[in-house]
Amino acid sequence: MSQSDNPYKLKDITLPSNAVWHTCTVSAAQRAELLQQMPRCIWLTGLSGSGKSTVANALDSALHSNGIKSYLLDGDNVRHGLNKDLGMTENDRAENIRRVGEVAKLMVDAGLVVICAFISPYKRDRQMVRSMFNHGQFIEAYLDTPLFVCEGRDPKGLYKKARAGVIKQFTGISDPYEQPENPEVILDTSKLSVNDSVKQIFNTLAQ
Repeated sequence: MSQSDNPYKLKDITLPSNAVWHTCTVSAAQRAELLQQMPRCIWLTGLSGSGKSTVANALDSALHSNGIKSYLLDGDNVRHGLNKDLGMTENDRAENIRRVGEVAKLMVDAGLVVICAFISPYKRDRQMVRSMFNHGQFIEAYLDTPLFVCEGRDPKGLYKKARAGVIKQFTGISDPYEQPENPEVILDTSKLSVNDSVKQIFNTLAQ
């Protein structure tokens, strides 16, 4: 067997194991062609209470209604399974986002449009995820909803607990949120309805 016929090759990074990369016969482009759609990762970031989960769910429903094969990865839901071993320290937050980014990349490789709704407060973590995707595959939607609005909503009662000191390391109160510098979409859900927010993301996908 010649080297060109060998589907196995060593990874370019140092691994804590002897794992080698197995090249698949079916390419990402072929999977996307079969589904007749452009796979994307739509990453919703913003403070707790900014409307990420609500907008993400409405977007997923709209995509489904338009015949687009999509999947929603929600921050709280992922912490019930894949990331249930992680806490809220800065290092655990980074690992949380890294794992989700890897899962999202697999879904995009499968030809899907994957929607990710995560606070993801640190620029470096969001940039790390963006770097996993080809140009144009990653759409960052920043829910630029003011803190006082998010705190006024407080749908889970988290801000009240954070102000009382019950919850430590809470983004926007005791932990920082680093705003995106050049997101593809900016949404202020204190001014935009859910439907209008979804329309803005759809318009970006069409560009």
